[in-house]
Amino acid sequence: MTSPPMTSPHRLTDAVVVGGGHNGLVAAAYLGRAGRSVRVLERDTVPGGAVSTIERFPGYRVDRGSSAHLMIRHSPVPDELSLSAVGLTYLDCDPWAFCPATDTTGPIVFRTDLDATCASIERACGPEDAAAYRDFVATWTPRAEALMRSFYQPATPGRFAQAFGTLGTTATTARRGPIGARSGRMLSLTQELMSSGDALLDRWFRSEQLKAALAWFGAQSGPPMNAPATAPMIGFAALMHRIPPGRAVGGSGALTEALLRRIDSDGGEVRTASTATEIGRCGDHWRVRTADGEGHCGRTVISACHIMTTLELLLAGGFDADLLTRWRSQIVVGTGIGMAVRLGTRDLPTYRDLPGDLPAHGVHSGLGLLVSDRAHLRRAEAAAAVGELPARPACVAMSYSAIDPSLAPADRHLITLWAQWHPRRLADGTSWSAAEHFATDAIIAELERHAPGITDSVEHRFGQTPEFLESELGLVGGNIMHVEMSIDQMFMFRPHPDLSDHTVPGADGVLLAGASTHPGGGVTGASGRIAGLAAVARTRRRRR
Repeated sequence: MTSPPMTSPHRLTDAVVVGGGHNGLVAAAYLGRAGRSVRVLERDTVPGGAVSTIERFPGYRVDRGSSAHLMIRHSPVPDELSLSAVGLTYLDCDPWAFCPATDTTGPIVFRTDLDATCASIERACGPEDAAAYRDFVATWTPRAEALMRSFYQPATPGRFAQAFGTLGTTATTARRGPIGARSGRMLSLTQELMSSGDALLDRWFRSEQLKAALAWFGAQSGPPMNAPATAPMIGFAALMHRIPPGRAVGGSGALTEALLRRIDSDGGEVRTASTATEIGRCGDHWRVRTADGEGHCGRTVISACHIMTTLELLLAGGFDADLLTRWRSQIVVGTGIGMAVRLGTRDLPTYRDLPGDLPAHGVHSGLGLLVSDRAHLRRAEAAAAVGELPARPACVAMSYSAIDPSLAPADRHLITLWAQWHPRRLADGTSWSAAEHFATDAIIAELERHAPGITDSVEHRFGQTPEFLESELGLVGGNIMHVEMSIDQMFMFRPHPDLSDHTVPGADGVLLAGASTHPGGGVTGASGRIAGLAAVARTRRRRR
């Protein structure tokens, strides 16, 4: 849903949003809800960025980026924007994940129901790990909830200290005991939060199969689980027993379509095929110039595209080149995270040794964590670090046509495989156009290892290499998180300490959103909400 061209493109609006990904649209929706005029400029002909769905194969609704929505369902965004009223419907992914059987153990099936999950862990891994998992969920649920709350507020040193100091401790617990004991407990908690995911898993569990499943769940953010401060990425699994991942009916892009309807209903405007070329001054306000030569003036500009793109736009608009160069040199984009393979098939994958008490759709509502030991993850990450393709890709399988038949033609299915890690550039100089077929074959072979016969069922295939993700979706370096999600680029360090409060020093009125900013990548809507509410407050102050 896009608005027709304006007859007066120079009309001053309250806000111009650069980038129509889901965070840019969330920001625009908050402005519209508050009665502000807003215009969104998106370079692509398809709005939504990595949260969009198209007909990649005849009769199939294929996601271009994300598929499962894990975090936005734990946020205030859907309710505050009344997205259900404009058609957004989520299906609960239950089971929400599973780890396939090995030669010596059965599968682990993660259900919303904690008792059912623990029963599955007990069958596969033994009673000790089942009891440990129950304690793990009880311990990490309040911690993960506190972290989630911090994601939807601007990042400040105080909030960082709170998130990594006292989160997860109740007021009663914090007050209990002498000062030295309280301090010791908080330091111990901080140490656990700052530890690696692998260290956390080794403290809690014995089964390598369970450790591998949880490590792979946590690694979706990008950093390997032996990196510092990756423990909370695993801790988010505890929240899935409160609200599981959701599958938007009709595809991931259904979220974008709901946001477009919300913006339209509140008088906002979204222009596609409108490539921004500069962000500069427009008298006392700001102007975004587009490739067609038009200038779009606003009291506020929210740049919700990649931070490197934003810096280029500011440079073109006359901003301090030396300062932009310093920021650019200190932001680590990384070398890519992975690639996706989309398959149109006759059948769903058939995994072995699944229990008989599953719902009719089996495990196909969940994330198929296709690893059985952490060495598999480490080898894949190590290969990418030196610019090589992994001998065995580490894959997540998703078969959501089992719960949403609208995604594929009758008697057909849509399967998405996400594989980490794959570098943006290959060390031997091989181009991705030459490597795509081989890399896609290797990813499908990994699914075949766990679901024999699925290869023969494939009728359509489409590989999204890191290079393709960069060119189609504007993901610089093929990094779906925009910039690395390492601890030195999170919270008040993301994407740079100077830019971490979603503003640009020296450019009052230019706000930042998108995966480059706090809290990072994934379908959260968080940075869009932060920037949108900041823009509303700013226009309120100016009106006063």
